[in-house]
Amino acid sequence: MRRFRHATRIETTGTIDISPLIDVVFLLLIFFIVTTVFVRETGVDVSKPRAASSEDLDQQAILIAVTHEGRVWQGGREIGPDGVRTVVSALLEETPDTPVIIRADANAATEATVNVIDGAKLGGAATVSLATER
Repeated sequence: MRRFRHATRIETTGTIDISPLIDVVFLLLIFFIVTTVFVRETGVDVSKPRAASSEDLDQQAILIAVTHEGRVWQGGREIGPDGVRTVVSALLEETPDTPVIIRADANAATEATVNVIDGAKLGGAATVSLATER
């Protein structure tokens, strides 16, 4: 008589539950998205003039760029010198008391920059500043 030995071998494999890790990653992602400050750029690079008395602003601002050709940009689109007043007044309706910062190229004509400053003031801006580099 033959005897067969039936071995019942129980395989135990260890698994790691990663669902709590995924939850923590999503919570961190949501935290960083909510706390991030979004800055609207002008959409065009300008070479700012230098000034020894420049200061940093601590709050959000309406950024308007003037290129060396005299073209005016805001929020990635060209608005032209005549559109400054309309754009500034529309943005100030959303968030009143927001300062306007004009990023004029160092080689931009003074007349183009002054027209943008006037348009921002006529649009209701209480504070209009020029962006410079130290």
